[in-house]
Amino acid sequence: MSDLLWLVPAAPLAGFLVLLVTEGRLADRVVAWIGAGSVGVAALVSLVVGYEFAASGEPSLSVTLWTWMAVGDFTPSITLYLDPLSLVMTGVITGVGFLIHVFATGYMWKDHEEPEGYSRFFAYMNLFVFAMLMLVLGDNLLVLFLGWEGVGLCSYLLIGFYHRDPANGYAARKAFVVTRVGDTLMAIGLFLLFRELNTLDIQTALAGAGTLDPGMATAIALLLLGGAVGKSAQVPLQTWLPDAMAGPTPVSALIHAATMVTAGVYLIARMKGVYDLAPMAQLAVALVGLVTLLISSFTALAQTDIKRILAYSTMSQIGYMFMALGVGAWSAGIFHLMTHAFFKALLFLASGSVILALHHEQDIFKMGGLWRKLPVPFASMLIGSGALVALPFITAGFFSKDAILLTAWDHDTGRWFWAGGVLAAFMTAFYTTRMMVVAFFGETKTEPHDASRINMWGPLLVLCVLSIAGGWLGIGVLDELLGAISHISHGHPAALATMALPLLGIALGIVVFSGRLKFDALVESAVGDALRRYWKSGWAFDWIYDRVFVWPFLWVARVNKSDVVDYVYRVTVAITRGVHHIGALTQTGRLRWYAANMAIGLIVVLLIAVAL
Repeated sequence: MSDLLWLVPAAPLAGFLVLLVTEGRLADRVVAWIGAGSVGVAALVSLVVGYEFAASGEPSLSVTLWTWMAVGDFTPSITLYLDPLSLVMTGVITGVGFLIHVFATGYMWKDHEEPEGYSRFFAYMNLFVFAMLMLVLGDNLLVLFLGWEGVGLCSYLLIGFYHRDPANGYAARKAFVVTRVGDTLMAIGLFLLFRELNTLDIQTALAGAGTLDPGMATAIALLLLGGAVGKSAQVPLQTWLPDAMAGPTPVSALIHAATMVTAGVYLIARMKGVYDLAPMAQLAVALVGLVTLLISSFTALAQTDIKRILAYSTMSQIGYMFMALGVGAWSAGIFHLMTHAFFKALLFLASGSVILALHHEQDIFKMGGLWRKLPVPFASMLIGSGALVALPFITAGFFSKDAILLTAWDHDTGRWFWAGGVLAAFMTAFYTTRMMVVAFFGETKTEPHDASRINMWGPLLVLCVLSIAGGWLGIGVLDELLGAISHISHGHPAALATMALPLLGIALGIVVFSGRLKFDALVESAVGDALRRYWKSGWAFDWIYDRVFVWPFLWVARVNKSDVVDYVYRVTVAITRGVHHIGALTQTGRLRWYAANMAIGLIVVLLIAVAL
């Protein structure tokens, strides 16, 4: 078992290195086999290692590859650490990642601007998978942080993949800068943790966390939360995620739905021992999740771009995971992380099929009437949407979301978290129904051509199965790995409302967006239009940040163009150039001139010596 674990991150790393060295000289078919195949090998090895690990009954497995550095007593090593939490994450990254890579071999076929674009795309994707695996398998926080920054770099590269469009470059830079804010907070938290415990080894730090002063434990937990908020696109660092949809759709599925945005959830879950000592920080985690899931649910209702709708739904579902961790539903939060990876990857890939069939049209109001003309993407979107809205008993999303909401009902802060979560569930059903009704029913606005290939609809079918049957993994396998997960209880006082409100959202959405119930006067009123624009802007976070941070910075930069420092610099340059010019005048090339200068110099030296 331990002999194979190193192959999990090594396979995608090898794929990246091959594609990097060949620099686009390989045929596209060979690139597809290397890009998708390397992740497939990692998924297969993960399956074998996971089965043997579960059968062994051991609580954890460590494999030390080499010592990274040795500075006094500080000797961090590159060690892979496998336990139930990292096993679940590894399975999601490699399993869902493999399906997305296979889909991308068809989606990105001839869809690039330069000859090496296909190879460059899969090189970036393989590097991302490697970095994400190091993040979840690293046994110390230094290796975790290495993977953390690696996925940030890959996110920048993949969001700006279509780099000839300046808007894509802006979106990539925005994601990089905003997430760096969170990364800085996380780094400070790691410095404090190392200062207090003299270690960054995760298990050693958790074992010694009990010696932390309560105030220090809270400070460290809040700083780590800052890092998690940035990477997982939670309030107030959520503004980068919608713009990240500028990247190719497989990128949205892999990085911004199934894996990278869950890194913050993983970090908080991994550092559970610290949060147990900091109740205020744990409550902050729950509040961040609640605020994010509510804000993003209303924002998604006002979007017209199908990928941006799914982006805001991702923020909302990650909010559920944060709320779960904050209210103590640790296992349920990781369970929802897994099921969300299934149905959100399905939704993004299916939407990518629709976008490709409509000549890269993403506006749902320019679609319509697609349910007969694109049957596989429609069926995939329908199943993925059912899991997103948590249709009772028949979708994976129901089992995980239900476990979170029932735990929130019993939380000691009252039932506010449950109420907020149920309201967001209603809004999720409402805006998801809007997306499906507008995009797939009614009059056809854009005539599609079915561009699907077997390597595109094959992953869709697998994800359809997982989006339905994946919930039973929580009842079976995850119960054994992560501990008991709260399940639906017919006698629970919140069970009926938890199930009924999403169904009500679907029913109301069908009535409203099919045109059977007219709200034109309300929507077109001054208040209705202002509210729609406010929600569509993401509650004006970008507007606020522009005026509070961006514009003042640009003003300082403009003022600094002609400040005193520049004047001093210009004077210094002028003096230096003048002295150089005077010195150059003495270089005449005449021997008598040089001899005279030497004589004059010698006389001056002698006079100084006599005077002294």
